[in-house]
Amino acid sequence: MEKAKVLFISQEITPYLPETEMSKIGRYLPQGIQDLGKEIRTFMPRFGCINERRNQLHEVIRLSGMNLIIDETDHPLIIKVASIQAARMQIYFIDNEDYFQRRHTLTDSKGNEFEDNDERAIFFARGSLETTKKLRWCPDIVHCHGWFTALAPLYIKKNMYDDPHFAKAKIIVSIYDDDFTLVFEDTFKEKLKLEGVEDKDLEVLRPCNFVNLMKLAINMSDGVIQGSKEINPELSHYAKKSGKPFLEYHDEETYIPAFNDFYDKVLAL
Repeated sequence: MEKAKVLFISQEITPYLPETEMSKIGRYLPQGIQDLGKEIRTFMPRFGCINERRNQLHEVIRLSGMNLIIDETDHPLIIKVASIQAARMQIYFIDNEDYFQRRHTLTDSKGNEFEDNDERAIFFARGSLETTKKLRWCPDIVHCHGWFTALAPLYIKKNMYDDPHFAKAKIIVSIYDDDFTLVFEDTFKEKLKLEGVEDKDLEVLRPCNFVNLMKLAINMSDGVIQGSKEINPELSHYAKKSGKPFLEYHDEETYIPAFNDFYDKVLAL
């Protein structure tokens, strides 16, 4: 029997970023799922604070070179890769000079959220999916971690619904306590649009804030996981009311087998 394939799209992964609940899951979940017999690929943003020399990142020329158009502007897609030797796994990094060269992740040195985080999230989601296609790898499960990954489900379900790389993929969204306060401009919805993405798909983005962005991700998912012990109660209620499979919070001692069983459950739907 062919191994099930799981694509992880993660906002944070340690050791490339400091240890948090999400970054540790980003690091140890793929390894655990691989050890349980599934095939994996993992993506994260190449934030400018990541030390490329220390972490031995290098550009993958055969995967780089594509331009992604956002708001009528071309943005070159650069792909880098690093290996976590102890886990026998590679991490693919989505990079771009306009969006990811600054020395911080989602906020500046004073804690202010970057005004272009909307475009950065669009670029990261689209870049991860386009690179997966270039790898000629067809995931059975796409598991998204963190609000910065929340647009991937929309593009898979609406823009790539008939693409052979994603046509059969089931999408799982983990919801964390990573709320942001910025409200994106209404132009965000126009920037989001690609072929297949319609106004009715984006109606939930009123206003374009954290809660509604995650509601959009839930709408486009096949299953939802509570990633943090405490999450926004409105999102918890929304996810459970959606009727989609929902996995309650699991601590670090139990989450890997629980997630693996949840993948199998969603695949069987």
